[in-house]
Amino acid sequence: MRDEILSKLEMLKGYVELLKGYQSRTLDQVKADPTLRGAIERYLAVALECTLDVGEMIISLEGLRKPGAYREVIEVLGEKNIISEDFVKRFTPAAGFRNILVHMYAEVDVEKVYKFLQESLGDFDEFAKCVANYLKKSR
Repeated sequence: MRDEILSKLEMLKGYVELLKGYQSRTLDQVKADPTLRGAIERYLAVALECTLDVGEMIISLEGLRKPGAYREVIEVLGEKNIISEDFVKRFTPAAGFRNILVHMYAEVDVEKVYKFLQESLGDFDEFAKCVANYLKKSR
């Protein structure tokens, strides 16, 4: 399962790099270009999926309590100290954001998408570092 986790982290890295390429765009550009907006939304969704998949793999590997919702995946990792309590508080809302992006429960707020793009991509890097540290310790 370690190889699967590492593979997902590589995928995550690729999606984040793609997203970073869009950070130079203005909010008005994103609003005006549905193809650009769709690409950003899609890459954010699959990046969030990667983090949740990795979290679920670790939960399974460790035999931790089964999360009832995506946001709980992050919380369970925090309970095991795989990620810090501060990071849990900051990143848990991203799981809800994933649901909006994937299931389109409501019209996706382009301003929220843009804000996430500009301010939160570093959270994916932090998540990957936490998982890498976990993998080193669990050898």
